[in-house]
Amino acid sequence: MLLARAKVNLWLNVVGRRGDGFHLLDTLVAFTDLADGIEVAPASDLSLEIVGPGATALDGEDVSANLVLKAARLLAGRAGVAPRAALRLTKRIPVAAGLGGGSADAAATLRALVDLWRVAMPEEELFDLAASLGADVPMCLAGRPAVATGIGERLAPAPPLPDCAILLVNPGVALPTPAVFRARSGDFSASFPIGAGWPDLGSFAADVARRGNDLTEAAVSLCPEVAQVLDRLRRSAGVVHVAMSGSGATCFGLYASIDAAQRAASHLPGAWWRHAGRLV
Repeated sequence: MLLARAKVNLWLNVVGRRGDGFHLLDTLVAFTDLADGIEVAPASDLSLEIVGPGATALDGEDVSANLVLKAARLLAGRAGVAPRAALRLTKRIPVAAGLGGGSADAAATLRALVDLWRVAMPEEELFDLAASLGADVPMCLAGRPAVATGIGERLAPAPPLPDCAILLVNPGVALPTPAVFRARSGDFSASFPIGAGWPDLGSFAADVARRGNDLTEAAVSLCPEVAQVLDRLRRSAGVVHVAMSGSGATCFGLYASIDAAQRAASHLPGAWWRHAGRLV
């Protein structure tokens, strides 16, 4: 099974807009120990089975439109092979939650099928193919901390991140990314250089807080529960930074230890989804 790790935008600044309407970003992306799983096996045709605790969120959706199958068909067409594979997606990452679950699933599918179909494709071409599936897919394909610019497709390695725990919290409300970008108003942000990195968690948290997430206000206007989650996290013991990830509705808190993150999780409303883990 290949892991499709949840993506977290530790900061997200909207720095401009292209002529075609796509927003230009400056964002620090990292990955967590929360992950979906992709399994592939030879088959006479192309199929997708979705299981796991998050599978019910996709009930009623057209499976043929799932990004996993889109990735499989696109790779087969580019490589000139028959799209034949039995795909099994174990869904754990919440849907439409700002954690890049669909993009991570597509990226893991590409990696798995390159092996299964023995596709000889240069890495650069594979990343180009990933970008055609969505702006977040290349960063998930890379799967390591990065500063993403452009519409998210331009990746530069991030300095080493300090060791820390992360608590992810979602109020159980789906928040589609396009709606959040449409609701955003105000000026564009400036880009700030990173420098050599961060010597400790405190300096890292201060730098991340200075940059913030430019989509937070828009997300709160569409989903007031986001503000409630942020408030509860800010009042949790031991938290060093709190923000929304991506376009929401998932928010996160950074902690010095996994014990502190787990204690904070235990005090949250039972109806909220949460995951206490680590950046990887």
